[in-house]
Amino acid sequence: MKITVLADNRKFDDTLESEHGLCIYLETENYKCLLDTGASDVFITNAEKLGIDLNEVDFVFISHGHADHIGGLPEFLTVNVKAKIVLSENAINQSFFSTRNGLHPINIDFDFSPYAERFVFVDSEMVIRDEIRVFSATENKYPLPKANAALFKQRGNGLLSDDFNHELVISFGTDNLFVYTGCAHRGLLNILSSILLSPTKKIGTVMGGFHLSDSNATQRFETEAEIENIGSELKKIYPDTLFITGHCSGENAFKLLKTKLGEHIDLFYTGYSQVI
Repeated sequence: MKITVLADNRKFDDTLESEHGLCIYLETENYKCLLDTGASDVFITNAEKLGIDLNEVDFVFISHGHADHIGGLPEFLTVNVKAKIVLSENAINQSFFSTRNGLHPINIDFDFSPYAERFVFVDSEMVIRDEIRVFSATENKYPLPKANAALFKQRGNGLLSDDFNHELVISFGTDNLFVYTGCAHRGLLNILSSILLSPTKKIGTVMGGFHLSDSNATQRFETEAEIENIGSELKKIYPDTLFITGHCSGENAFKLLKTKLGEHIDLFYTGYSQVI
């Protein structure tokens, strides 16, 4: 399996474009996939520069309905005519808002009905091609990310706290799993706890944003101690797992997690590529 980040907040190569969004290209000998589509067509531009043919993509998995993950989908549908789009129906039938930097919408306004035959809606769980599992995280043992407090969805003429009934997790493989978390709004530890493991079924790699934002003068999120506790818990429960994060994981949060996870955590960026 090879993964390549086509869009992320960070970049170290000036020939590529970055944005507040996330799109990852995943390729195996059996299929080619996109994990989210970023906020715009940046991922298409970067794919061309990296020699990745998006016409060959078989599946697009949308982790949730926020614009920084689904915003590039309309452009993709004009580039690729065959891929199935796998997502929660709640990702496109609700309006989402954020209060960070003032109240503003964070969903996209686009009519997907002309492409209805390409959409595959997942309610709670679906298995695709035996080795791809798409599911909603059901565990609530651990706290949710504090940055969720700024996220809402519309109900009638008012707003309710986003309950993330539109968020899906995608796992690949049958024994040594690759797990994509999207933004992990349900909490990274809750997501991983929702995966039933056994002595022959382990989590090899976890990739995505972990929604651990860095605090600043006006906004307080997880304390350093709380982030270190998350790192300690991950190390205790998943000692052999590689965590690859970026996007909505803050710089300081990453450094704190690294003090606990060491070589078992890496930071991705636009253009990051790895064979797993």
